Amino acid sequence: SAYRFCIMRKLPSVLARTLTSGTSASPRLPDMSEVRSKLRDIVGASTNWRDHVQAMQERKALHTLLAKRQEDLPPRRMKDSYLEVILPLGSQPEIREKYLNVHNSVRFGRILEDLDSLGVLICYTHTKQEMQQRSPLSIVTALVDKINLCQKIIHPDCDIKFTGNVSWVGKTSMEVRMHMLQLHDGDYSPVLDATFVMVARDPENKRPAFVNPLIPESPEEEEIFKQGELNKLKRTEFSTASLLKMAPTAEERNIVHDMFLNTLDSRQEGEGTVSFRSRKLPPNSVWMEDAKLKGLQICHPEERNIFNRIFGGFLMRKAFELGWATACSYGGSRPFIVSVDDIMFQKPVEVGSLLLLSGQVCYTEKNYIQIRVHSEVYNANTREHHTTNIFHFTFISENEVPQVVPKTYGESMLYLDGKRHFSAVMEEI
Repeated sequence: SAYRFCIMRKLPSVLARTLTSGTSASPRLPDMSEVRSKLRDIVGASTNWRDHVQAMQERKALHTLLAKRQEDLPPRRMKDSYLEVILPLGSQPEIREKYLNVHNSVRFGRILEDLDSLGVLICYTHTKQEMQQRSPLSIVTALVDKINLCQKIIHPDCDIKFTGNVSWVGKTSMEVRMHMLQLHDGDYSPVLDATFVMVARDPENKRPAFVNPLIPESPEEEEIFKQGELNKLKRTEFSTASLLKMAPTAEERNIVHDMFLNTLDSRQEGEGTVSFRSRKLPPNSVWMEDAKLKGLQICHPEERNIFNRIFGGFLMRKAFELGWATACSYGGSRPFIVSVDDIMFQKPVEVGSLLLLSGQVCYTEKNYIQIRVHSEVYNANTREHHTTNIFHFTFISENEVPQVVPKTYGESMLYLDGKRHFSAVMEEI
């Protein structure tokens, strides 16, 4: 099978041992609706859109509860933030409909929404102060570092379990590692690993706020914490080498040059008279400009998060669905998601915004399609566009796909960026 890789890094086994020692008589696990209502309680969010301004005003008073320095906060252990949540698709068929796609498997976009909510709750669990019911922190998703899948199909009629905990902490940011498993023949088998980075801000979501330090308790936890540090360094390096800041490497310049020469029309060739105006598409290829899809979303109050901005999980779901459709129409067969990486949440999206999404095939190799989805908001009053997110998705198609070919320098940079993301994903798995 083309899906030849499976990268399950085991659940941090020490956590698994100390925290999942439940038996069949163990207490019932919370489900996703409980996760969301718990988040609303922690923040004191209103369930009525009319009251949201009032609810946000009330949060202002929580300023006094913020720590002045990180040292003032009690350190926490990894197991303090460990959570397990069930998605009872097998045992509660009434919730199945919302998760079902036309191929009779689970909609991955819905899973992205659930991971986002769970990641935030894990961080609130890490930063919880005993005496306070409401948290003075606004915890928001800053980055989806990576999500790697090792199952091609997620079944719509088997229970799913999510587990996760805070794995690394800076001064105001936290890395969360989550795992998703699905019940088969009485056993939970791994489906995906996810690493998110969350940031803590003040009650009005304006300035960074300190979070409790994290203390690893064993060599295994030391290792996990160290990996969090490495992930941070890797992200910095990747961003420093960005094609928007630095010229492509010599090898990359050769790739672009060869592709360019490959599109020149040799029939035009007299003695030294190649016309650069006339470009031809190499066999079994598609111009990059013909490999895109666009979408528009009106951001209704229904899609708001606990801070009355548009929920990050909703943005991920919409971007994923457009990315999937782009890969599907490009490859001509059903694509499967392999990896999601490097989703930066650059700006919050306000309720009422017009959200413009554009999906672009930016790199292909054999059966693989690398998709970049650019999301921007359009403010009808000021007529301004602002980029809010860039999403990167790696899909695998059932058949080999045509090569995507850039025509302009700008497209060549997108192509190289796509190639970099694709190589990073392949290295991981």
